[in-house]
Amino acid sequence: FDPRHYLGTHCYSLPKTGPHRLRFLLESVKDLRETLKKKGSTLVVRKGKPEDVVRDLIAQLGSVTAVVFHEEVREIL
Repeated sequence: FDPRHYLGTHCYSLPKTGPHRLRFLLESVKDLRETLKKKGSTLVVRKGKPEDVVRDLIAQLGSVTAVVFHEEVREIL
């Protein structure tokens, strides 16, 4: 979870993630973790800036050969 997603927006300082969206996200992650667990896998969940968290996970695991990521598309005004 990137803490920057829970700060206010640039223009009006409105929350990017409100309470309903946050609850949906948490429930979805919990369900995904439970589904993966039933299949013999797991889900790693961390809080922090992705550029820091991913770097730390790679260092911790040590045998990572590839990293795939998705960048949020931002609207240009």
